[in-house]
Amino acid sequence: MILINLLPHRAVARKKRQDVLNLSLALSALIGGLISGVIFLWYQGQIDSQQDQNLILEKEIRLLDSQIKDIAGLEAEITALRARQQAVENLQADRNLPVHLLTELVNQLPDGVYISSMKQDNQTVLLQGVAQSSERVSELLRNLSANTPWFAKPELIEIVAGSITLGARDQRRVANFNIRVHLVRSSELQKTTQGVGGTAGIPSPVNK
Repeated sequence: MILINLLPHRAVARKKRQDVLNLSLALSALIGGLISGVIFLWYQGQIDSQQDQNLILEKEIRLLDSQIKDIAGLEAEITALRARQQAVENLQADRNLPVHLLTELVNQLPDGVYISSMKQDNQTVLLQGVAQSSERVSELLRNLSANTPWFAKPELIEIVAGSITLGARDQRRVANFNIRVHLVRSSELQKTTQGVGGTAGIPSPVNK
């Protein structure tokens, strides 16, 4: 007996294939959505974590900025205190500068050199005087430069030939000079001598 299938089997098979394809697409879309959601949540968690760390860092930075300002204020106060201390030390040292000036100047004046005027401005001393010759002035400069630790950087500003009258018929040629010299403080002298190996042989300051 011959059986003839009159049903539209090709359309049914095609429908089944279409249903399977649609189901596969739906499953793929669902799985893709799930994966995308997981990835999005993971990235969102990373972003939230990084933002929390940024907030912590900003807080620490503000704290460090405040500490830096405090440190800068302390450093300014320390600098001001050191400046005041140095000023007090300089004042104490400067009390003896006139003593050293007069004592050393008397010791270093060569014969035939006379000081007519002396002016002190802080540690700078301007000397005006008369010498029997320019060689005497040169000797005074050498003495101030090499023979005493209390003077430094002697500088001849001017030397002018002149004459003085000692009697009715006695005139002598002289050299009028201006010298600038630096007067060394006791603290500076101690630092200099310590740098070359100690303070032995250095005259002690005169206390009043």
